[in-house]
Amino acid sequence: MIISTTDKIPNKEIIEILGIARGSTVRARNIGRDIFAGLKNIVGGEIDEYTKLLAQSREQAMQRLVNDAERMGADAIVNMRLTTSMVMQGTSEILAYGTAVKLS
Repeated sequence: MIISTTDKIPNKEIIEILGIARGSTVRARNIGRDIFAGLKNIVGGEIDEYTKLLAQSREQAMQRLVNDAERMGADAIVNMRLTTSMVMQGTSEILAYGTAVKLS
């Protein structure tokens, strides 16, 4: 599956727009990470545990995006975007979305 943040794929022609494909995940922090993050907050620096959690969340949302596009019969996803929002305190949704298309 070709995924692009642009509206075109080089050397390919979009012959059909299939619609919006999406994939999301909702993740919560856990007490172990929060304790370590609190300690890290005192001394400063990157909070590796949260960085890893968000990276895993983005990958899962993107995989679900690809699965949705494949169900639609797409060859590619153009204008792919990622967004995040807080669902409740300590819980966030990562949403990946884009336009599923057929290529020539």
